[in-house]
Amino acid sequence: MDVTAFKESLSAAQPPAGVSVYMQALWFDAKGNWEKAHVLIQDLPDKNAAWIHAYLHRKEGDIWNADYWYRRAAKTRPAVSLEEEWEGLVQALE
Repeated sequence: MDVTAFKESLSAAQPPAGVSVYMQALWFDAKGNWEKAHVLIQDLPDKNAAWIHAYLHRKEGDIWNADYWYRRAAKTRPAVSLEEEWEGLVQALE
């Protein structure tokens, strides 16, 4: 599912059927439900989850924690807006 279609799905009450847990977390985040997004990925041990986890803590304003998760994801904190990072995550994980 491309970024445009994914954004269009935000008008629905639930994430699109069959999307990964990563996409579900990004969907809930975009809907304003940071807590649900965080719960979905906080205990997953892989780098994709760590990347989303980092983004969520960056969005929250907890930069120290975000940087920890960026390191776990083998990434550095990007110098782009949160919206641009969200779109990059959607593109990378679709």
